[in-house]
Amino acid sequence: MTSRPGAPVVEMHGITVALGGVRVLDDVNLVLRPGEVHALMGENGAGKSTLIGALTGTVPLLAGDVVVDGAPTTPTSVARSRADGIATVFQETHLSPHLTVAENVMIGHEVRGWFGIDWGRTRERASAALAALGLEDIDPRAPLSALSPATKQLVAVARAIVLEPRVLVLDEPTSSLDADEAARLLGVVRRLCDQGVAVLFVSHFLEQVFEVSDRMTVLRGGRVVAEYRTAEVERAELISKMLGEDIDALQALRSQRLAHHYAGSGEATLRAASLGRQGVLEPTDLELSRGEVVGFAGLRGSGRTELARLMSGAERADRGELWLDGARVQLRSPGVALRHRIAMSSENVRDDGIVAGLTVRENIVLALQALRGWSRPLSRGEQDAVVDTYLDALHLSADDLDRPAGELSGGTQQKVLLARLLATRPHVLILDEPTRGIDIAAKLEIQRRVARLAGEGVAVVFISSQLEEVVRLADRIVVLKDREKIGELSNGPGVTVDTIVEMIAADVDELDELDELDPGDS
Repeated sequence: MTSRPGAPVVEMHGITVALGGVRVLDDVNLVLRPGEVHALMGENGAGKSTLIGALTGTVPLLAGDVVVDGAPTTPTSVARSRADGIATVFQETHLSPHLTVAENVMIGHEVRGWFGIDWGRTRERASAALAALGLEDIDPRAPLSALSPATKQLVAVARAIVLEPRVLVLDEPTSSLDADEAARLLGVVRRLCDQGVAVLFVSHFLEQVFEVSDRMTVLRGGRVVAEYRTAEVERAELISKMLGEDIDALQALRSQRLAHHYAGSGEATLRAASLGRQGVLEPTDLELSRGEVVGFAGLRGSGRTELARLMSGAERADRGELWLDGARVQLRSPGVALRHRIAMSSENVRDDGIVAGLTVRENIVLALQALRGWSRPLSRGEQDAVVDTYLDALHLSADDLDRPAGELSGGTQQKVLLARLLATRPHVLILDEPTRGIDIAAKLEIQRRVARLAGEGVAVVFISSQLEEVVRLADRIVVLKDREKIGELSNGPGVTVDTIVEMIAADVDELDELDELDPGDS
């Protein structure tokens, strides 16, 4: 089916969604045009996934209208959205590894004959779908399990276009692909546009967005804050809109070296040499010294969390080495890292940090008990001694100690998690988004504690989407983009938020020129 010439294929007006009584989308408008790639931009929690859900029928609307090819529709289910000509490919492909490529492409739409499925014609249809995307080299008879992640993602796209959709939604389709694999998928996306398909493209990789998209809409806090033609927007302006800072305010900001900045000295306590993982992070070199705060700066998907996870044993590296106090270590798990006094706080506190059903007291002593071994339980007196130490240090309320941690505010949960990690007396502390979603008072309290920890000789990695926090706290700033380290800054009066934004926003060629002019500055 084809759309009216020159008319939008999808129009979303006044889309409002409430979850748990809280508006997560508020009066959002979005227009998709045939033959265009429209990028949906925004940091984590901006509302991108919710808007996709509103379009594809998985999230109910509180208010708003959806028009497809000029006709009003009510997206109430995935089946209804498919009937409207909308297909979606998610980061997780949901393919069956035990079926062939053809079976995955055609599942639910097999060609039937007198005696059931006509597999010959079904494979022909699958081959035609692959060929339409320029994927003739993929064997439709091959078992899916034999294919690379990139090829599986392409198979998922082929499955989505079997019904000739008007709109294709791609949600982080390149997140697990390397550069060459991503380039091939982006080529397929442009080919679909040439065929008149409207593509809604969601990605945190700026270079890919600027390469493939024609138009972009920026969400922040559930609202549309900007819409651009891709060719007409500067990267710095886009990043500023995503982060919630006006470009003039960013340019006016100056880093202020406060009393809680400490300079590292002596041999590095933790050193990464070409540390990386295929499809996750390019080989990275990094050193951490006792008594310093090293900030990781970059947009979501830049590799900042991935580097932290490789350094803490949360994910295993498949290349490079880690050295701790001069000795090579292999961190096969967070438990092993903890025994080496390397502790990490995940960005997803509710899922990967706090154990919601345990009390605050039990959460605080959890890691220390794990280090000691479950056959030697901490006595109540030992627990009280540990808890009392951090009750005062982090201004926790004694009234909360026996409450389930899941009932507490986000800021209190963050402080409980920090107390748990500090109870292990770490030499290296990695904090991924420790101030996300909490009030200003709790943020300042955690930032002050980070500064004190550095003063006490702990090597701290601090990751935050709020770049002003990184500039305020860090002694050195490691800048990442598209899964690789692109530079490192020694913090000082000349380093501002704008310095980092411009570094992230720079084209690859511009970064190369900077390196050639003054390698020491990067």
